[in-house]
Amino acid sequence: MTEDLLWPDYAAPTDLAAIEAVPLAARGLPESTYALLARAATRWPDRTAVLALPDAAHWREPLRRTYAELLADVHRYANLFHELGVRRGDAVALMSPNCAELITATLAAQLAGIAAPLGGGLSRAHLAELLRRSGARVLITAGPDLAPDTWDTAQSLARDGLLDAILVLRPTGAAGTPEPLPAIRGVRVGYLGELAAAMDSSAFDGDLPRSADLAAMFHTGGTTGAPKLAAHTHANEVADAWMLSASNLFDEETVVFAALPLFHVNALVVTLLAPLFKGQAVVWAGPLGYRDPALYGAFWRIVEHYRIAAMSAVPTVYATLAQCPVDADISSLRFPMVGASPLPAAVRDSFQAHTGITLVEGYGLTEATCASARTFPDVSRPGSVGQRLPYQRVRVVRTDGTWEDVASGEAGLLAISGPTVFPGYVIDRDGSGPVLDGLGKLADGWLDTGDLARIDEDGFIYLAGRAKDLIIRGGHNIDPAIIEDALLSHPQVTAASAVGRPDTHAGEVPVAYVTLARGATVTEDELRDWTSERVPDRTAAPKTVTILDELPVTAVGKLYKLALRTDAIRREVRGALDKVPGVHDVEATIEGSSIVVTVTVSPSADQAAVKAILGRYAIEWRLVVMS
Repeated sequence: MTEDLLWPDYAAPTDLAAIEAVPLAARGLPESTYALLARAATRWPDRTAVLALPDAAHWREPLRRTYAELLADVHRYANLFHELGVRRGDAVALMSPNCAELITATLAAQLAGIAAPLGGGLSRAHLAELLRRSGARVLITAGPDLAPDTWDTAQSLARDGLLDAILVLRPTGAAGTPEPLPAIRGVRVGYLGELAAAMDSSAFDGDLPRSADLAAMFHTGGTTGAPKLAAHTHANEVADAWMLSASNLFDEETVVFAALPLFHVNALVVTLLAPLFKGQAVVWAGPLGYRDPALYGAFWRIVEHYRIAAMSAVPTVYATLAQCPVDADISSLRFPMVGASPLPAAVRDSFQAHTGITLVEGYGLTEATCASARTFPDVSRPGSVGQRLPYQRVRVVRTDGTWEDVASGEAGLLAISGPTVFPGYVIDRDGSGPVLDGLGKLADGWLDTGDLARIDEDGFIYLAGRAKDLIIRGGHNIDPAIIEDALLSHPQVTAASAVGRPDTHAGEVPVAYVTLARGATVTEDELRDWTSERVPDRTAAPKTVTILDELPVTAVGKLYKLALRTDAIRREVRGALDKVPGVHDVEATIEGSSIVVTVTVSPSADQAAVKAILGRYAIEWRLVVMS
């Protein structure tokens, strides 16, 4: 591998043309995620690769693994999977909060077969369908001392005949004899670390993955109620990780902080794979990650202690950190990345004012592996999610399905092509492995992102809303269909529609609108509770259910969700401004493909207070002063 070709000069938006003058194939990227790890272990065997914190309270007591030790552990785990019958086209499911063993197991699953991470908060029925579709018969899961609820779910799935083996993870740094595990008829059950201890650590016994082989299947939201599994090839993941690590902002001394769950593509690509390219150390938070309240009380001291330079989180994390007193030297932190949901201007401004550090915003989606665009700390483009990453292509097309490009600066449907675009969704299995289908998202190599955007003359992308119906709560995709299905199961509900409502903490939360049968007596609160008890994902429980005489439709009779989102925004903003004196009216209107909130105030109103409240939301707004 030619290191000069691997590392171009990439510090500013103007570097993109020179980078792409060299074909990506000539840059000598590793063949697979395993080859990427093996390269790091060969070049920097004694350098620290992982510092896994047991939890936020014990942040000074990490479990350390060098690159050589990490590779040896990956060999052991992968050889165990191979012994259990896992081959190149077979999936290994992983369902656990983050811990040291999960990091190793994820890499090992991609070496022996295909990693299929699962969120433990999904319903058992949803998980069972994902297991069936992926074909995974081996499950890596949290044990009773790491996540009892997840452990209970895993046992239930096994007793339903869905698994051949359960390999159990312990908390990071766990000592002493573990709790005995129950026997399950026909299922091999054991602690992963114990079962893998005797395996060969010097090499993998099976066939090594190639670039076109599948590396992972990530479950993601969609516009139907069925679960979707987006497939990633090794080439997808290695290319995207390289595009991020190629930045001049990263060097071998950069220490990365990781706290997003490993069932999310951001955790895998941004904080696990990308650091392997330059041999960087990654500090992994405990099992609760950013959901651990104790983490915020110690966060700035963690940054100082480990000299954290880069991190990745959702906007709500930075909103919280902007309220945490800076009680340490945080001068090492240069590259705090934010994505997964829209960044409110107030969060961006308050974090920078509080810390003196500029947030680096990005954009991506699971179907394009992870990241497709990012901003530059020294180039101010307020409202932009950044310039496309090298070798990816972006275009804005008409939303009527013609795929005809719109004029520069005009809003339309954002489409992406290039080496990170996924090969399709896993819809089934046959004798040769997973069966893939683009399910209408792919057209001649271009990915329909479902997002509305415009691109300026310098190539910077500005999101203008979503054409698709996904609700994104704190970076977690929620399919509105699962909420609607739960509501429609109520005997008095005749129609239902769920949309996202802006939220200052989660970015967006689900709310629902329904119509009822004649003579119905059910209340809005009763419907909310009914739905919360029946959705397969706890995060999908609607905050409110609103009863309407009829749901809005377009001229051709299609449900008009944009009108419902408009109503949800208006209600939220009106409630937030309810106690501010001098606010006369709050209206939300559809202007083109965007929703704009207009707040009318009297001349005596505290305009600064109104602007501060509006700035907490990722919405377009205008302030009008009455004459």
